[in-house]
This record gives sequence, C-alpha cells and structure tokens, in this order.
Amino acid sequence: MANTKSQKNLLIIISDEHRKDAMGCVGHGVVKTPNLDALAARGAVFENAYTASPMCVPTRASLACGDHVHNIGHWDSATPYDGKVRSWMRQLRDQDVKVTSIGKLHFRSDEDDNGFTEEIIPMHVVGGVGWTVGLLRENPPDYTSAAELAGDVGAGDSSYTDYDLAITAAAENWLEAQKGSEKPWAAFVSLVSPHYPLTAPQEFYDMYAPANVDLPVGYGEHMSPDHSELKNIKKFFDYDRYFDEQKMREAKVAYYGLTSFMDDCVGRVLAALDASGQADDTVVIYVSDHGDMMGDQGYWTKQVMYEASVGVPMIAAGPGIPAGRRVKTGTTLLDIAATAVDVTGVTPDAQSTALPGVSLLDIANQLDDTDRTIFSEYHDGGSTTGTFMVRWGHWKFVYYVDHAPQLFDLVADPHELINLAVEGVNDLAVQAAWQESEKRLRAICDPEKVNALCFADQKRRIAELGGEETCATGYSFNHTPTPTEQDELKSI
Repeated sequence: MANTKSQKNLLIIISDEHRKDAMGCVGHGVVKTPNLDALAARGAVFENAYTASPMCVPTRASLACGDHVHNIGHWDSATPYDGKVRSWMRQLRDQDVKVTSIGKLHFRSDEDDNGFTEEIIPMHVVGGVGWTVGLLRENPPDYTSAAELAGDVGAGDSSYTDYDLAITAAAENWLEAQKGSEKPWAAFVSLVSPHYPLTAPQEFYDMYAPANVDLPVGYGEHMSPDHSELKNIKKFFDYDRYFDEQKMREAKVAYYGLTSFMDDCVGRVLAALDASGQADDTVVIYVSDHGDMMGDQGYWTKQVMYEASVGVPMIAAGPGIPAGRRVKTGTTLLDIAATAVDVTGVTPDAQSTALPGVSLLDIANQLDDTDRTIFSEYHDGGSTTGTFMVRWGHWKFVYYVDHAPQLFDLVADPHELINLAVEGVNDLAVQAAWQESEKRLRAICDPEKVNALCFADQKRRIAELGGEETCATGYSFNHTPTPTEQDELKSI
C-alpha cells in the first residue's frame, strides 16, 4: 500500500571507497555498473559531489550530524561518532519515522544512541576505540600494515564480500517486511565494497583483464607531487612501493571487480524495493563515503584532496527527482541530513536549519549554481598538519597550515597535475582565484585555530587511551574487521 501522506520513504545506499569516476553512467570506459547506471537514468547524477573528510570515521560522523568535522570534533579514526551530537536519524525517529541501519556504520558502539530505531549487523570501530595509530601525527611510527594492500590483491572471497552478501540479504528481508507500510521509513544500507582488501569474487574479477585496465593518472612521469605535506602522507602510507606495473594492473582489476560486485548488491536491494511495492513512494540515494586514488600520482586509498579521493559518486532517484538530470552544482555528504528531513516530511527545527547542508531535491530541481562553496578537511593519520579544501566554480584550493597551498583549474587540468599556486603565481586570474578561495575558506573556518584545536583534542585523546606507545601498538590494522571478526577477537 502506498503512503497516504505527502511524506516519502528514504533509502540511502552507501558504499565504501568508491571513486566518483568508476561508473558507466559517468563515462568510465572499463568498469561495469549496470544497476547504478539504471538508477542514474531515472534520476539525477550530482557530478561535483564531495566527502566531508577523505577518511571513513570522521566523514561518517559528519554525515550523521550534517555538519563539518571541525564543528563536531570527530576528527579522526580514533574519535568515532558516539551519539552525543544529535543525528538526522534521531531527528526523524523522534518524529515517528522508523529509521533502520543495515551494515557498516563505523561509529563507536551500538550501545550508544546513534539515532536509529534499530541497527542490523552493524560494523563499528574496533573495541569502541578505532584506529589509534593515526592519532600520532607529531611523532608517527612506521605504518607496517601498508604491505597488506598489495598482498591481498587477487580473486576470491573475503570477509568483506561475505559481509556485503549478508548486508544485502538483510536489506532484502527488511524491505520485504515494509510491504503495505503506511508510515514513512528511512533505511541506511551500508556496504563495504569496493573498500580493500582488493580481493574480488572470481566471477567479478574475471570480468576484467589486467592488460585492458586504464593506467593511473601521471603513471611513470608525475608519480610524486613536489609538495612537503603530501610527501609526509606518502611516507606514512607507503603503499606504492609494493606495486610494480603488473601488481598495479591486477589491483585495478580487483577494484573494478569489487565495484561490479557492489553494483550487483545494489541491484538486489533495488529489486527488493520494487517487490515491496514501495518504490513509487521512496527516494533512493546512492553515495560513497570517499574515493580511492588507486595509484593516481603514486597514491593509494584516500587521505588526500585529489578528486579521486575527496570526490564521491552521488545519485538520487524517485519522487521529486527529475529523470536524466546531470547536476553541476557542488554537493556534499552534509546535504544528506537536509535531504532526510525534506523527504520524510518531518518538521525542521532551529538546530537542523542552522546546518550547512541543502536538500538534494531542491538542488536537483533548481538551475545549476556552480558558485556554491564545497568544503572538506583532513586531520587523520599520516598528516602533520590540518588540510582544508574549498571547491567553487572550476577552482579547487587546498590549504595546508604551515605548508604551501595548491590551486587547480579543474576544467583546464582535470587530472590536477598543474599546481597553479606555483606555476601560475604571476597570472592575475590565478591570483584572484587564490584570494577568493582563501576568503571562502576563512568564511567557513579559521584553519589555524581549527588545526590547533584538533591537535589539542588529539593530545588529550592519546593520554586518555594510555599514551603514545599504547596508541602505536594497540589498534593497528589496514581495514576494520567485520562484526564476525570482531566477535572472534573478543573470544580470544
């Protein structure tokens, strides 16, 4: 039975580590994503979408709260969301909307009130603490887990693909149970693919051939940008030294295989929505928490402000979303909170209306506003200072406290190979864009003050956890264990 009210259901499907260009619907020539392509065809693709922070834990906290990392204080992978700042999920639940999560959350614990009516097979951070090595930014130890990324490359099943299959089955069952529901609901279905380990199920791995994959951006000529802070990041996350060309090609095959596997899971969830009879009353949003560099410019995974890392795929479809729309307006994962309030029809209050996000329904139905300022920040492992990005028009500005900035013209230089803050310093248009970018950044925050506050908070967190040695040895891993693996660790 369809909803009798103007309120609609909301189905958010979020993947992990899916770079924004790795979909057929945006023109990728290799990767196959038929289900996401079909969703895009009946809805809107937001072409300039960004994460709040190119790291799982802080950006998922920001997504939940609808606010910037520096405003909520969940800076890093050892300061996970704990329910203290009200989430959009709690706002919906408090107004009688059923809000269910299925899969990865990466919050502190299901013992906290994260705002959901129920959490089904959730993945939270290890031990309620998370990845503590990343806190040691002033005195970083060697990150010995970096070798695992290349070591895991290949075909087969992994704990992550097993977990995604369990998430998908649970989502199918949950959606079937909503058949005939007259009250609005919201579901947050959170898959872990294509996040490493780069081990793809055989049938999906076999869809691609190493000889046919695209080479990373700058491969063989621009592998190491000459930037002091980026060198710090690369020294810590020393993934690239474990990849020769053949291993790199196999890694891309595995990543594309995992992306197609994830797309297949998405297709199953959307088929279950159709079978439930609720599709006509449900807005579907597909996003990822951040991207993956996959060898571009010599970097792997995330942590940097290049498009492949900080950009995210974003698709919305359903009632109120124009079909076949390509949206140029900049968007952010912070827009999810405003969208949830809008779609489900709950009453906005002073707290929610003060947040920086805008409903994606509004953005999709308005003329493009390429002048909107989009912001991201990074304060986690490998970095020695705060990194802040603003994107507006065709400009991207990256500000590093106590280091030189970067400025890119994304139209003239989509692969971000030319840092105009160095090479265009005498160009009047570049000077004007630099000044305007820094003005926009400082309208959002004072980067020096934010950086100092972050380091003070992290110093307290290190002491709280038992000191630097404990943080260096306590929780060091390359990817968070699944709920089953965490249960096994507890029993040891």
